[in-house]
Amino acid sequence: MVNIIRMLYKKHLIIICSFLIFLSCKEELKISFSEVSPTTKNNSLVEINIPEAIGIEVVTTPINEAIQKTVIASLHIGNMDDLQSKSIEESISLFNKEYNTFKNDFPEAEQPWEAQVDGDIMFQSSEIISIVITSYKDTGAAHGLLNISFLNFETETGKLIQNDKLISNIGAFKTIAQAHYEKALEEKDIVTNAEAFDLPKNIAYSEEGVILLYNLFQTEPYATEIIEFTIPFEEVASYLVFNSL
Repeated sequence: MVNIIRMLYKKHLIIICSFLIFLSCKEELKISFSEVSPTTKNNSLVEINIPEAIGIEVVTTPINEAIQKTVIASLHIGNMDDLQSKSIEESISLFNKEYNTFKNDFPEAEQPWEAQVDGDIMFQSSEIISIVITSYKDTGAAHGLLNISFLNFETETGKLIQNDKLISNIGAFKTIAQAHYEKALEEKDIVTNAEAFDLPKNIAYSEEGVILLYNLFQTEPYATEIIEFTIPFEEVASYLVFNSL
């Protein structure tokens, strides 16, 4: 009888230990974020405040690299095919260099250049992390350029998720999204061509639901302001690949 009790005790002990190891592994997969503000010694034009993933390197590296690439692209001046910067710091230096060259060529120009890039965590769960990168760049034109980018990542791998991998039923999701889209345009007094509707490049999770955002001139007709709306999770939960909980 004593031996049986001992065997049962050992069996339960093994189960408990295995469960604790499982919880420990799951805990290790979790990552956190801190805010960083990269700059250079002689920088006077660019301000950057973005999240940096902290945790297991294999997970955080792809997240941080994707954020950095987005920031680098936002600071680039000229054709994107000519983008050569390998780091945010290099992009900051090039932006300042471009301004100094411009100032030497046009000393009468009084308006200074500026660039502001900010990033925030929109949503974080055990399955998905959504990040927004907002950039504003003014290089002396009549109006500065505002651009918003959504980035979605798998929480356990750090892998960047493309939009078509966020949604399991594009057709059904698109039907619901179109109704919200038309309502958003109506609120802004913008006449739209319903047949031309398409999902935006920016789709992400938030605490309230799925956010869809069209940057300037990305709608049909080409609206001169950002179009953004949120679809509550309960309306599209069955069409989403990732759980919102």
